[in-house]
Amino acid sequence: QVQLVESGGGLVQPGGSLRLSCAVSGNIFSINTMGWYRQAPGKQRELVASMTSGGSTNYADSVKGRFTISRDNAKKTVYLQMNGLKPEDTAVYYCKLTQPLNNYWGQGTQVTVSS
Repeated sequence: QVQLVESGGGLVQPGGSLRLSCAVSGNIFSINTMGWYRQAPGKQRELVASMTSGGSTNYADSVKGRFTISRDNAKKTVYLQMNGLKPEDTAVYYCKLTQPLNNYWGQGTQVTVSS
């Protein structure tokens, strides 16, 4: 059974940094996409960044230049380095694994940016 477990969220001041991690357990396809999404209160869940197993990346315009997604395929782990955090980045951040035939979500980790 595939499971995704996020970690690294927390409370940070504006301008600060956080690094999120998402570890995948279970058998997965070698060709896949791993991504980070976020959902703020009263808003729809939105894509933050994604990365294919081949290394191609995609970022939301709102985080370009501030966030960096990376992955370690051997460890089946994806990371999101978040720098220059803003109050509008406050949300629950979810990890998603997209692969042929099925997708999986993590349980989410709260990121709060506030002074």
